[in-house]
Amino acid sequence: MQRIMAEKAKELLQNGTVNRVLGWKKGEFVYDITPAVFNNTEEIDAEFVYDDFCANNLSKYLIKESRKEGKVLVFLKPCDTYSFNQLLKEHRIWRDHVYAVGIPCDGKIDLDCLKKQDIQGIVGIETQNDNFIIHTLYGDHTIAKEDALAERCLNCKSKKHVIYDELIGRDGEVLDSHRFDMVEKIEAMTPDERFAFWRGEFSRCIRCNACRNVCPACSCENCVFDNPKSGIANKAAADSFEENMFHIIRAFHVAGRCTDCGECSRVCPQNIPLHLLNRKFIKDINEFYGTYQAGEDTESRAPLNIYNTEDVEPSIVYKKGGNH
Repeated sequence: MQRIMAEKAKELLQNGTVNRVLGWKKGEFVYDITPAVFNNTEEIDAEFVYDDFCANNLSKYLIKESRKEGKVLVFLKPCDTYSFNQLLKEHRIWRDHVYAVGIPCDGKIDLDCLKKQDIQGIVGIETQNDNFIIHTLYGDHTIAKEDALAERCLNCKSKKHVIYDELIGRDGEVLDSHRFDMVEKIEAMTPDERFAFWRGEFSRCIRCNACRNVCPACSCENCVFDNPKSGIANKAAADSFEENMFHIIRAFHVAGRCTDCGECSRVCPQNIPLHLLNRKFIKDINEFYGTYQAGEDTESRAPLNIYNTEDVEPSIVYKKGGNH
């Protein structure tokens, strides 16, 4: 797939369709993947990569990149296209400046899963049926995909691209995901148990802002948490209240707009399952207002952005929240 994508990128650069390419390149290590802009075919040949470590969602980078002169080629996995669509809906991406190529995805590796199995010195990777073959300085390791994939990939909501200019390979389908299973387990807890669960998670937060910075839904030009008059700008939380406040407020800000891409949890250095907060809101919206998937299209309005007489009554929402 990397070779096919590289050839497509060079073709579109050479025929003038685009003047740059947004993709991935390796860092110091083979698993140290970072989004990058390639300006010519030489850079594509030298640095462009696409493999099972390329988990980064490239959509948010288009907020700035699409405002530059010329057209940019971007490669989008199925889940990325939902974020792309949502940003289009919010007028954050200049569509005429983007050439989107949809690419298939069978899931991306969670490096922490490999670390837990004491796999070190990784120098390469390949796929073999339902397994990954991890090449290391100390020999090869065979690991089942289900033991190496990121949680968001194990519970993938869709293999279908909802938007693209060109598609490489076959398109997939929306999946019957189990992504709300863990949310239901948390809902089944008593209030005290649930509070203790989240306190345990949030207590590890170091306020690095990685979750906010990577989130496609966090696209404000000026974030409230950067306001020097707020008293909490760019600093570690002083107490448990501030630890809770940052993540709960952020979750409220993206409610109805989160596409469940899972980037927040992927980049968290403390491994806090931040995506579960967003999934709770998604699950409630589906139950209270009817099934709604952010980023599925660019026309519909999110249930929280409209009002009609058939909306669920506050007493019902309160009762459900009180019971769970």
